[in-house]
Amino acid sequence: MSNREILEKYYAYANAGNWDAWCDLFTDDQEMDEQLAGHISGLTTLRGMMAGMGQAYAKFQNVPKTIFVSGDEGAAVSHISALAAKYPDEAIEAEVMNYFKFRDGKIAYMANFHDSKPFEPFLRQISEG
Repeated sequence: MSNREILEKYYAYANAGNWDAWCDLFTDDQEMDEQLAGHISGLTTLRGMMAGMGQAYAKFQNVPKTIFVSGDEGAAVSHISALAAKYPDEAIEAEVMNYFKFRDGKIAYMANFHDSKPFEPFLRQISEG
């Protein structure tokens, strides 16, 4: 699978809620800097975190607008439309930029960048337990 195909699968799996297949796109020693969750090291940690995504959101769509790939680096501009499970009447709409590094046909590093304000319903849900 090419690096561009990996990114296309990244978004397809996320939008289908197929978090196991999504996690399979990452190396075992992956590193991630996630805007809301912080730094995540290792695939085992990532899998544990993503196991709850289906319960955290009533809806989650991350639609790519533009995907760039150059060698072992890539980036994507996308739009997230989501609803937190506890607050499905408060829409989450955010523009996002993701940066990727690839190694051996998988994602070795990913960082995302977006305004945290639109995710307030999700963050409130987490803080309330």
